[in-house]
Amino acid sequence: MMAAKEDVAVVILAGGTGSRMKADRPKQFLPLRGKMIIKYSLDLFLNDIEGICKVVVVLAEQYRPDFAEYGSRVTFADPGKERQDSVKSGLAACPEDAALVAIHDAARPLVTPAEIYSVFADAREHGAAVLGVPVKATVKESDDGKFVQRTVDRSRLWEVHTPQVIEPKLLLKGFEKVAAENLEVTDDVSVVEQLGAPVRLTLGEYTNLKVTTPDDMVVAGQILDERRGKRGLLRRLMFWR
Repeated sequence: MMAAKEDVAVVILAGGTGSRMKADRPKQFLPLRGKMIIKYSLDLFLNDIEGICKVVVVLAEQYRPDFAEYGSRVTFADPGKERQDSVKSGLAACPEDAALVAIHDAARPLVTPAEIYSVFADAREHGAAVLGVPVKATVKESDDGKFVQRTVDRSRLWEVHTPQVIEPKLLLKGFEKVAAENLEVTDDVSVVEQLGAPVRLTLGEYTNLKVTTPDDMVVAGQILDERRGKRGLLRRLMFWR
């Protein structure tokens, strides 16, 4: 089997403050089952995913000493005022010949290799792709936050996750348009949408949650426990086979 070409740069965004967690540090630095949340993603991309040419962590300088164990395997970039500023900062630290850049939230520690390879493949084919899942809950729209205006048709709605994977030239072109027209974008592929270019929806898993609140920490821990239990069972079955 031919080895994957190493041409995907990964930008992990870790510059958020995480105020909703009400903790003494940003949520991505909290311990989850004994390991810092961001390090689940870092270890996954560095050790388990083929095809990676560079991992860039967008992180304030004060937190960087906590990552000395990674040495030169990780490059740091400064966070910006807005998400798109942080993405631009991370992109500037990526190799110029990278075919794709994968932008991932540090607070999503549960993304799986299968999801990552799927969204990589879709981005190679279409230029941009984003992990997501169909919305399951009923969604109401309100003008004033007090009364329901209407019920939104959820059959057309997707909750998007990360990684969001984009060709660098497409991302740069989108940034230029957003800056020139002073547009507001809420995620990375929104920049591509502004160009009218296609963005492929890659079906992900509902377990790829963003750890934002204390309740999310509980759920994430339970998912990790279940995964570790399954791996342990599989090892025992292989031993006795």
